[in-house]
Amino acid sequence: MLLTRLEPLDQLLERYRQELGKDFTGYRNHVYRVINFCNLLINADAQQLQKLAIAGAFHDLGIWTAKTFDYLPPSLRLAENHLDEIDRSEWKAEVLAMIEQHHKITAAPHPGSLVESFRRADWIDVSLGMLNFGLSRDDRRRVFSAFPDAGFHLRLAQLSFKQLLIRPWKPLPMLRL
Repeated sequence: MLLTRLEPLDQLLERYRQELGKDFTGYRNHVYRVINFCNLLINADAQQLQKLAIAGAFHDLGIWTAKTFDYLPPSLRLAENHLDEIDRSEWKAEVLAMIEQHHKITAAPHPGSLVESFRRADWIDVSLGMLNFGLSRDDRRRVFSAFPDAGFHLRLAQLSFKQLLIRPWKPLPMLRL
């Protein structure tokens, strides 16, 4: 079953509609794809879905709020502030690790947490399903159909190219080994 409406996620994204501007729909759809891929990988419970909504909303948001492609630090600050705001500091370690390691190239060293499944889900989306971590073609197709790209991957390519021109020594600052 596809997750098409997560109220906490939609409320968070709505707060940042102005900063996201024309990228709002593309980013929203990206986050929903990542959460759906993650859910397909692990069959998340209600609390896990809340954590995924928070990590999902903030994981790339620093691109727009801080206007930088070196966005992990500002994204982490936004998530940490939100967790304090909603009195969920006990979730910080896991949610912040999901954000910090979502572009990790190798497996995340957090067994039994959402970190690795979130990392895999983001890679499924960023790779347009070429990386699949065992998800069926039908599942991937269903998620991509329900949440169209809306220019998200093109925007990432544009930002990557701009970063390469500005800082050729650090073209993809978000990648981790």
